This record gives sequence, C-alpha cells and structure tokens, in this order.
Amino acid sequence: MSYKKVVILGGGIAGVEAAIYYRKEGFDVELISERSYLFIYPIAIWIPVKTAHFDDVSFSLDKIAARHNFTLTIDRVVSINASEKTITLQEGGVRKASHLVIATGAAKVKHEGLEHTLSICGAPEQSVELKKKIDALIAKGFGKIAFGFGGNPNDPSGVRGGPGFELFFNLHHKLKKLGIRNNYEMTFFAPMISPGARMGEKALKLMATMFKKNNFKERYGKKIKRFEENSIIFEDDSVLESDLTMFIPAGNGMDLIKESDLQKNGAGFIRINNYCEIEGVEHWYAIGDVAALEGPDWKAKQGHIAEVMARNAAHNSAITLRLKSGEKKTYQDHINILCMMDMGNGAGFVYRDDKKALLIPMPIIGHWMKIGWGWYYKMSKMGYIPRIPGM
Repeated sequence: MSYKKVVILGGGIAGVEAAIYYRKEGFDVELISERSYLFIYPIAIWIPVKTAHFDDVSFSLDKIAARHNFTLTIDRVVSINASEKTITLQEGGVRKASHLVIATGAAKVKHEGLEHTLSICGAPEQSVELKKKIDALIAKGFGKIAFGFGGNPNDPSGVRGGPGFELFFNLHHKLKKLGIRNNYEMTFFAPMISPGARMGEKALKLMATMFKKNNFKERYGKKIKRFEENSIIFEDDSVLESDLTMFIPAGNGMDLIKESDLQKNGAGFIRINNYCEIEGVEHWYAIGDVAALEGPDWKAKQGHIAEVMARNAAHNSAITLRLKSGEKKTYQDHINILCMMDMGNGAGFVYRDDKKALLIPMPIIGHWMKIGWGWYYKMSKMGYIPRIPGM
C-alpha cells in the first residue's frame, strides 16, 4: 500500500475533518465508519426539547464523501495491530494500513445502573429517547428531573459537562414557556465540588447566580455509587430521586484501543506527540477524543480541538512525505475552551486560554448564533461556503 493512501477510522467530527483535509493535501482517502451519517453533537441538545429533529442533526457521509471525492466504507473496526500495521474489520477482514488516522472517539466510564440513565452525548438514538421521556413527563404534569455528568480521575480532559448544562437550561426554558416550570424540581449533580471550574472563576459566579435565580438545586462534590430506576445513590448513601435522569459519563479509552498494542495513558487513550503522531508507529496518527491530550490542567476535549488535530495531521503527513515544504504544526498551541452555551432563549459565550477566561451573556442573539453555526457547519463541510478561520 502506498503511504499516499490514508485510511481514517471514525466518521465523527475529527474523522470527517481529516478526510476533507487529507484530500486537500492530495491523498487518496478511505474513511471507515460504523454509521452512515455524521452526528453533529453540539446541536443535538435541541432534539429532546423538540426545537430540532434528528435529521437536522445527522448529516449523510455519502454526501460529504461524494463532494470531496473520498471513499466511504461502512464497517466496524474490531482490532488494531500497531506492530504489524494492520486493522481488522468486522466485514472486511484484515487490512494493511501503512498510513492510518485513528479518530474513533472515546468510550464512557462505566457506572453501576447506567441503563437507568440517558445521555445527550451517548449513542445518537438516546437523544430521541430523551425526547420521549420528556414528553411523557410533561404529559404527567409534574416530576423530579436530575441532570449531571461524571469524571475520570485517570484523565480529567474527557469530562464533558457543557452539553448537560445546555440541555438542562433548554428544558427549563421549555417548561417555563409551557407555564409548568414550577411543577418540576430540577437538580444538577456532579462528583466535582465546582463543576464547570475549567471555564474560569467568572463563569462559575455567573452560573451560581443563574442557578439561584431559576431555583435550580445542586448536588455537587459527591461521587456516584449507582443509578437506580428513579434515583441516584451517592457514596454517602444519600439519595436523589428522579423521574428523568440525564447523565454524561466521562470519556474513557475504548476496548478497541485498550486491547491493542498501541501506547496508552492510564485511561486508555492513545499517546501522541505534539504533531498528533502516535508514539512508536511511523505514519500513524490519533486525533480527537481517542487521543491522550497534553497541556494545561483545565484542557478539555472539544470538537474544534479535534478539527485542529485533523488538519494538522493532514498537513504534517504531507510534510513528512515531502509532498510539500514547510514546518509541522502542533496542536497544543491551539488548546482552549470555546463554546456557545445555549439556553433556549439566549446563550453564554465561553472562552478560556492561558491568558483569560470569559463568559459573556448573549440574550436572544446567542441562541440564533448557535443555530447559525449548525447551518454553517453543514455548508462549510460541503464546501458550499468558505470556512471561517478558527471555526
């Protein structure tokens, strides 16, 4: 196999970006994905509250592949062998992979009773199940709602709390519009004493003010012991009753990666250097949630970082193979936290880097900006509109 042929594993945000940019660098690209569509997780928060449909959030990989002229293979990767530079597919069998990009994402930390929860960051189908549960709870007319997220002490960068807060705020907005918000007890829970601390001190203060103003309850600083059908049990055996539990487990290494001979950190994420090159395996790269990130303590795995890593991998591959001249690009220089935290009737612009931490309230317009971003994401991926630098 020629090194100019690259195989990309994973049809998510990182994998799709890699496929597009490797094509721009002149590579022959094959993208292997278990799903036939790209699920745009940042805007999936609107499916459960019925301000977006599943089809609005899923985007055909066939269309993207045709637009950018890369090969799409729908199959499941069952094993990876770095020493032999092979991958094994469920349907396609053993394949040589001289030049490989791993963008398969992360698994989730397993909690006892997790089947009693639903996640907005889990399997795409769970967003529809959440919608059904919310509809049933609204039909009931009252109830207790508990949203939360967990941690991973082996790699805190895999914590993903933002979408949990966004859906929490959007559900509050929906119930308020229906005039029934006071019929529901809404509680947010997390094992950290200050969830959201990585956003910065100002953001924490604004969040605390928002929680108090909207009569949200908190259950922070207690590890989760287990989930039950209508409750969460914490390490001190205290109980939080819930008719609807939305929980985002922290990211953890996939069994596919843990069972491989790739170098991994304590959580099972692939060790890479600053150029996204996998340690000890020439011409193999790892990007996005599957990779072990290095950087400041507040670092977080986000879609825009995954895209930076994807573009850098393509660029660095071209440099390594002398398809073009220049310097390799690093991902750590681009680590920051960036999101538009939607609330249904507005949003908060969140940004953090080594020099500053911001949370800027943006009533009304912030919500429409996030809707606009969803449209922009699809159109720019298809090359119908120019890409805005940094977005």
